[in-house]
Amino acid sequence: MTQAPRRAPLRLRIIQGGLLTLTTVISFAALVLPLALRPAALPLKAGDVAPRDLLAPRDIEYVSDVLTEEARQAAEHAVAPVYAPADPAIAREQIARLRATLQYISIVRADAYATPEQKLADLAALRDISLPRETAERILTLSASRWDAIQQEALSVLERVMRNPIRPDEVESIRRDIPSLVSLALSEENAQLVAELVRAFVAPNSLYSPELTEAARQAAREAIEPVVQSYKAGEIVVRSGEVITEADLEALQRLGLIQSEPQISDYLGAAALVIVLATFVGLYFNRRPQPFLDDPRSLTLISLAFIVFLVAARLVIPNRTVIPYVYPVPAFGLLLTALFTVETGLVFSLPLCLLAAYGLPNMLDLMPFYLLATLSGVLVLGQARRVWAFVRAGMAIAGAGAAMMLAYRLPFTPTDWVGSATLFGAAAFNGMASASLTLLLQYFLAQLLGFATALQLLEISRPDFPLLQFFLRHAPGTYQHSLQVANLAEQAAERIGADALLTRVGALYHDVGKAANPAFFIENQTPGSINPHHDLPPSSSATTIIQHVLDGLHLARKYRLPRRVQDFILEHHGTLVARYQYAQALEAAGGDPSKVDVSQYRYPGPRPRSRETAILMLADGVEALVRAEHPETEDELRALVRRVIDERVKQGQLNDSNLTLSDLHQIQEAFVSVLRGTQHPRLQYPSAEGEIAEDIPTRPVRQVR
Repeated sequence: MTQAPRRAPLRLRIIQGGLLTLTTVISFAALVLPLALRPAALPLKAGDVAPRDLLAPRDIEYVSDVLTEEARQAAEHAVAPVYAPADPAIAREQIARLRATLQYISIVRADAYATPEQKLADLAALRDISLPRETAERILTLSASRWDAIQQEALSVLERVMRNPIRPDEVESIRRDIPSLVSLALSEENAQLVAELVRAFVAPNSLYSPELTEAARQAAREAIEPVVQSYKAGEIVVRSGEVITEADLEALQRLGLIQSEPQISDYLGAAALVIVLATFVGLYFNRRPQPFLDDPRSLTLISLAFIVFLVAARLVIPNRTVIPYVYPVPAFGLLLTALFTVETGLVFSLPLCLLAAYGLPNMLDLMPFYLLATLSGVLVLGQARRVWAFVRAGMAIAGAGAAMMLAYRLPFTPTDWVGSATLFGAAAFNGMASASLTLLLQYFLAQLLGFATALQLLEISRPDFPLLQFFLRHAPGTYQHSLQVANLAEQAAERIGADALLTRVGALYHDVGKAANPAFFIENQTPGSINPHHDLPPSSSATTIIQHVLDGLHLARKYRLPRRVQDFILEHHGTLVARYQYAQALEAAGGDPSKVDVSQYRYPGPRPRSRETAILMLADGVEALVRAEHPETEDELRALVRRVIDERVKQGQLNDSNLTLSDLHQIQEAFVSVLRGTQHPRLQYPSAEGEIAEDIPTRPVRQVR
């Protein structure tokens, strides 16, 4: 057990520093080489003043996109708004509303029980028309015949008015002309009343049509032929002192007279960004060490993946519109998450997202697009234990990318609906492409480099996996023991935040080597069978027992188990001594330790080098001792668990595991919680002062596991 991070060996520190330096240098080159390779030219842009006469070095004729677009925009703007034909449905609706209003007025007029004031109040309540009080009083005093004539004339006038197209901007002028449409047979006073009734129901029936207007404008644009611009060699393109227009800039670029020239600030900016990001990554993992830092293969993979994704991005993204949103930058973060941890994916994604978009004209919307999409995908992917998790991660990338375009691109960059739909489609494709690429790469890289991905661990933990079937058929007792140890180890790993899935799978396979010689282990022997250890000298018996570690490693390699799972087989006994056989050898030597080679009785190791393999060592010892001593109370059980942990600490078996005292306390509580109701019989194991015997046959029984 350690209380401070172990200092990496010199060779490993050289590899770490070399890979970090190499990645930093290549990242810097990826940012600045495109600048350095550009030919020297005047660093001018539209709006600048020409410092001298700029002459055409050669004859040139080209289609000017700038002038063509200007001509097309002028033609488009010259098109007047287009309105749809008069809509008869609107006319009918307005006539119906007028008729309903007139009927209501007739009802109010005919109400014999209402007072004049009540009738005026009823007329004031009309919603479609607001009648002045004097107009309302005049209506109430009209005779029935005159009122009928006014109604008919109002409906007739409104019908004639609404038959003609009325645009929104023409409504007021048409309302002013209504009195001229009223029949001359009516008196002046009644004609005004008709006009007042009709005005309220005149409404636009010819509405502005965006589709027709856009079609007319598009037709006007298409009618404009491309504008051809030409220059003769020596002709002045821009005179000294003139402001450079977009058309001038286009001509200068076509002639090769102008191009952005890198400044020292470009190099300093790129260097500053790369150095800060490299320092950030180095400091982060110095404060929070990860297992992959001790593995040169893992470091090399991360470095190469980072370089490939970055260089490819810098080659394909510049000067493109849609491709930057299609390029699967999030796949890098998803890949590291699937192969290592969520934390690794998050930390390394940050520099890639910043560097991939650095210096591009649209970097202010590309950076948040890459960064938020990647972080969302990594967090949704999580432990990557299901294929569905990759699908959900792809959906999260697509959703976050679309949201970032809504937030950072569309409000600031005018884009038509076709362009917007294309960009959203690119974001959706990016998500699915990133998830698919990650799923493919993580499978092949895990197979090639021996990594243990969550999907692979789930696959090899299935009961129908060939090696587990071999294990179950040849050593069923040991298989059941491994299941119990796996349950213990998994709960303890979850309690301290270690990799619970890896711990469980490693525990399932830790004793698989016993399937090669199952009869030498008591849990696989049937009652009444002969113990083969009775006829063996102590050294041979110890060799046979210890051999199950190497046999397990051989089977693991044969069935292509991940290297991390192989570590559980190698490290679950650490460098412990087969105590019982060693005690037998001492007894045969008359108690003289100098006559016994202890190395013949010691497991090959190494000691546990991770929290997960250390948990397995403790779970293996605890499960064995509980079966041997049958604790009857929780206090006895807790004391037994504490005894195993203390012995492993005293023997130095946990020195390389990075477990803390707090972790050991949590592991103890997890073991006690699981074992409280699962105390099964197990034969008694002998013990020596300060140590717990592991895999040791006892005198009153025939053989240990």
